[in-house]
Amino acid sequence: MSSKLIRGTFILTLGTIISKIIGLFYVIPFHAIVGGSEPEALYQFGYVPYTIFISIATAGVPLAVSKYISKYNALEEYAVGRKLFKSGILLMMLTGIFCFLIMYIFAPFFAELSMSRSSTKNPYTVAEVASVIRAVSFALIIIPVMSLLRGFFQGHQSMGPSAVSQVVEQIVRIVFLLLGAFFVLKIFHGSMVTAISVATFAAFVGGLASLIILIWYWKKRKHHFDELLAHDKGNVKVSLKEMYKEIIIYAFPFVLVGIANSLYQGIDQLTYSRAISFAHLGVLNFSTHKLVIIPVSLATAFSLTLVPLITESYAKGYRNSLVRQVDQTFQVLLFITIPAALGLSLLAEPVYTVFYEHSNFGSSVLATYAPVAILFALFSVTAAILQGINEQRFTVLSLLVGILIKLSLNIPLMKIFETKGAVYATALGYIATILINLIVIKVFARYPFKTIMRRSILILLMNAIMAAIVIGVYKIATLLLSPDSKLQALIIVIICGAVGAIVYGYLGLRSKLAEKLFGSRISRIKSRLHIG
Repeated sequence: MSSKLIRGTFILTLGTIISKIIGLFYVIPFHAIVGGSEPEALYQFGYVPYTIFISIATAGVPLAVSKYISKYNALEEYAVGRKLFKSGILLMMLTGIFCFLIMYIFAPFFAELSMSRSSTKNPYTVAEVASVIRAVSFALIIIPVMSLLRGFFQGHQSMGPSAVSQVVEQIVRIVFLLLGAFFVLKIFHGSMVTAISVATFAAFVGGLASLIILIWYWKKRKHHFDELLAHDKGNVKVSLKEMYKEIIIYAFPFVLVGIANSLYQGIDQLTYSRAISFAHLGVLNFSTHKLVIIPVSLATAFSLTLVPLITESYAKGYRNSLVRQVDQTFQVLLFITIPAALGLSLLAEPVYTVFYEHSNFGSSVLATYAPVAILFALFSVTAAILQGINEQRFTVLSLLVGILIKLSLNIPLMKIFETKGAVYATALGYIATILINLIVIKVFARYPFKTIMRRSILILLMNAIMAAIVIGVYKIATLLLSPDSKLQALIIVIICGAVGAIVYGYLGLRSKLAEKLFGSRISRIKSRLHIG
């Protein structure tokens, strides 16, 4: 793997994982403060439309801008990227304010749309859900400009500012969220709707903190970007009209990719009342989803890093480099994501107890949902590859096919399998999307799948061995410890997780797969551990 891909991916992965971990562990105190799945479902009712609107407001800016700047930087036309940056700041401010006004004004409509089929199963009124949607809508004013700055740095393959701003944004958001909800409910004895509204408003506060960090980085590194301008060839003149036409072509697929998960959750919200309760919806779209999304953080980081690098290789015609980057990315992704998702599924009961409370229903949904994380990850990466090789039109096609499958199967499968039916419908939709993406990559990038197929079989065999051992250890552990208790469940997770990591790590070193994927540092680890 190229040093740029390793370094950029490591920095963004670290930032994303830290951000996701913070975003995961806050659910423990948040669940204790609000006290149940129904308030969490209300929280999610505000966040799903917000996620869709924020993707529209930013128009896929971080990835689209990073791709655009990377393309012209590769040609040493640095002024083109700076021109985009200057005009983009104003545009992002306008789109953010516009989307904020639309979401704020029409919040009752969005609430009514989500609750139109809820009958008596929803304990909250349309006005209450609308107030939560309005509270989170303020973040739309901040996030678009913040996204443009992140895209500018990523286009220059400077991943540190994005990673740091992500972590700061998450820390500030979570602190404000928890303190706000606690003070409203426990100190001022306010309503649950007010507490959830304050919790969702935390997105604005976190976004503001992130923007401040990015502005600081911009001022600190501006001299470096000015030095690049001094070496601009000046052979390419791009008008604003042409620039934004190209950006829109890049960005539209990014918008769809960004809102894919929210669209799937939106479908669940629109159809839940016909088959599952409001509380069960909270378990599906908040409790278990928060846990399942963690293994996907690596894919997110890969997506952000892949686009500018693949774009550069594609623009310069370096096919061997492109194939090598894609090949290594797929392998590392599967090597890490599969055991993480599998472990989460196997240890679903104690994990759910640790983060929330003991629940046979929640544990069952988590065990079923966890493997879908592999599909989320593959979708993110395959979509990023299509962007890099300028075949983003197929991203739109593949995603629409997946959404159509989800829409068609969601209610029938929920009637048969209840909450798990929604998970099955999501999995089938993503599988269809990924297959289409892989076919397009095969045809247009002429990517040979032989190596990744062989390595995938090896990775699956390693995971099967690890799973068998973890299951055995788990059965022994549950003879002595109870997954009903938070402390004992945590001990079970630590023991089984450690055993699984050791076994899988040993297999990876013994098979030399880890060495092939991660290079010389793994070789030194092998020699220290005396593994042949």
